[in-house]
Amino acid sequence: MSGSGTGSVGRSGWVLPLCWTAVLLDGFDLVVLGSVLPVLLETKQWGLTAASASIASTAGLVGMTIGALAIGTITDVIGRRKALIFAVTSFSLLTALCAVAPSVFVFGLLRFLAGLGLGGCLPTAIALVTEHARAGKSGSATTTIMTGYHVGAVLTALLGIAVLPNLGWRAMFVIGAAPALVLVPLMLRYLPESESFQRVKAERGPRGGADAVASLFRGGFARATIAFWVTSFMGLLLVYGLNTWLPQIMKSAGYPLDAALGLLLTLNIGAVIGLLIAGAVADRIGPRPSTIGWFAASAVFLAALSIKLPGIGVYVAVLVAGCFVFSSQVLVYAYIGRVYPAANRATGLGWSAGIGRIGAICGPLLGGALLTAGIAYPWGFYAFAVVGALGAVGAALVRRPEVAQSSERAAERVEQ
Repeated sequence: MSGSGTGSVGRSGWVLPLCWTAVLLDGFDLVVLGSVLPVLLETKQWGLTAASASIASTAGLVGMTIGALAIGTITDVIGRRKALIFAVTSFSLLTALCAVAPSVFVFGLLRFLAGLGLGGCLPTAIALVTEHARAGKSGSATTTIMTGYHVGAVLTALLGIAVLPNLGWRAMFVIGAAPALVLVPLMLRYLPESESFQRVKAERGPRGGADAVASLFRGGFARATIAFWVTSFMGLLLVYGLNTWLPQIMKSAGYPLDAALGLLLTLNIGAVIGLLIAGAVADRIGPRPSTIGWFAASAVFLAALSIKLPGIGVYVAVLVAGCFVFSSQVLVYAYIGRVYPAANRATGLGWSAGIGRIGAICGPLLGGALLTAGIAYPWGFYAFAVVGALGAVGAALVRRPEVAQSSERAAERVEQ
């Protein structure tokens, strides 16, 4: 390889574990609010109500949407290393400050500001890992990164069980921010910059954020950009919609509440299994057929959940559905990493993730509307199946411009 020299090459082994840990903190944020809200509502902290709690929750999602759009773009301007270190530092500091929030307004504001950094973490980490992955292994590198997200979510749920009764809700935010005290110094010392980014910067010189965004629509990329946005919207709508409403939909179908909660856990276990399988499949047959196939399979198995199954059958069906639903969106990220060149890869990832976050907001709204109308079962599964099918269509509409293929072949010749 050429570029910044042997020091960068020697530190490449640090990229995956450091980025994985950063994404683990993203998984913490997914679950922490759900863990502490029952306590905040029960104790009437700051006079909190269900309505004001919803606003605070949405504020964090809005911040993550803006953060994905902004930091993803900034990453292609200042570099992956600086952007990721900034993202981790900012959201960890603001998460810690949530522990001393004096009012629900300040708490919601801090959640919004933390979301700005958090939203930029995932696309930046994926861009960095993709560009350091061995040839032909970018798919499994991306799915490996995303296991950190689910590990973080599971650890936070376990942390809540241990911490909330003994130390209270404030400790959850302090503990969640604490890993940055170790992670950020390690990043400063060992995290290398992407050689692909350095090469592009040397060839093209400094560029602005507006130019990075505009590049998503130039050179034949417009079709791929819009198709990725549609696919990401559908992918995250599925993830957040099912995580929010699956227990209630299954309860509407006549399953007892404890079984419904067990099915939610089963769905997320399926997610981890699916991630490991999806990465290997994407490396073998390519991200395009993998992404289309995973979304199509999600549609089929979600529709199949409308059939009431006895005993262990429903758990098997939910496990299989989880294998496809959650890893579909991760394959979209892997696909984006292969379509866009280094010059605008992080911008492409950031904007796709940002538009996807809008889907994350819409998912719970869709499930809630179906439950309110009294048709969550079976029509909830049919509605989510249609979303999965639309994701498959979006992925199928992506076309990689010839200019991207030519530039990649040229880069490979330089590195050889």
